[in-house]
Amino acid sequence: MALLTPEELSDAMVGLDGWTVVDGQLEKELTCPDFRAAVAWVVRAAFEAEAANHHPDIDIRYRRVRLRLSTHSEGGLTAKDIELARALDGLATG
Repeated sequence: MALLTPEELSDAMVGLDGWTVVDGQLEKELTCPDFRAAVAWVVRAAFEAEAANHHPDIDIRYRRVRLRLSTHSEGGLTAKDIELARALDGLATG
């Protein structure tokens, strides 16, 4: 899978909610109502990631969840990252 060019990445990010590029990775932080909701959201995210065979870095801090996506095997961002970000945006946090 090819790395996205800066132009392709910029175009793809238009439809993403709250994602930014940090250190060559897509990153998003979301806030859930409480710890239980955060863990439940991560479980739903894990099923999406597993179905896509693409696994984000996930950090849970009480009710905040931080996600980081990149295609490690390609050394950067690919369409696979954008697709998973879109799928994760579709998951409710509450």
